[in-house]
Parts: sequence; C-alpha cells; structure tokens
Amino acid sequence: MGAHRTMIRVLMLLSWATSIGGSAVECTTVTELISFCATFISNGSPDPYPGTPCCEAVTNLYTMTHSTDNRRSLCGCLMGLVTANNSNSTAIATLPGFCGVPLGFTIDPDTDCDLYRSVTMSTQSGGNVALKGEG
Repeated sequence: MGAHRTMIRVLMLLSWATSIGGSAVECTTVTELISFCATFISNGSPDPYPGTPCCEAVTNLYTMTHSTDNRRSLCGCLMGLVTANNSNSTAIATLPGFCGVPLGFTIDPDTDCDLYRSVTMSTQSGGNVALKGEG
C-alpha cells in the first residue's frame, strides 16, 4: 500500500510540474522529487533502478526540462542540493545513471548550468541520446 501511495504522490507532482508550462522549475519541487531517493542518498541502498519510486521521480525531473529556462533551473536546483548535501553529493550525482535518465548535464558542483539548452531522449535504436549545449 505504501508503494501505491508513493506512486500516486509522484504522479500528482508530475501533473503539477507539467501544468506550470513555461515557468522555471521550482527548487521545492526538485527537492520533493529527490526525497523519493532519500534512502539511497543517505545509505547507498537500496539501489535505485527503473520503475522504483526513486527512478520515477528522476524521470519526472527529465520531463520538466522541455525548455532552456527549465533545464537551467533544474540544473541550479540540483547543484544547490549537491552543495547542501556535500557528504552525499556522489549519491545524488549517480541517480540519473542508475535510473537510465539523461538530464543533459553532469551533477557536479563545478557544472556551469548556463551552458545547457536542451536534451532529447529517443526510445528507438537502443535509447540513443542527443545532447545539445551552447558553446
């Protein structure tokens, strides 16, 4: 029953996040979604894998990056979480890879979020990913 409630919560957040349209991503939303990965971030287990509430939340972060402003906002919010949770920054940085979700930027304190514009994810041909950045 707890997993069902968690999934409903993730879907509600996704619905809200996609309804904000052109608005920049709110860091409170990013923090709320990343909270689904709290056990992994704190303890390193259980490992996130596609289909878990943690990975569903990371996938929802990807769906928010449909515009340059949103991508940059998401990047900035994640960099803030990395800085605030320095001891767990490696765990936060590995989430997209474990979940198979390309956010289009490296989660690292040295990342310049102003460089990132867009990312596309194709499910054909083995899930090829095309990243586009400025510069």
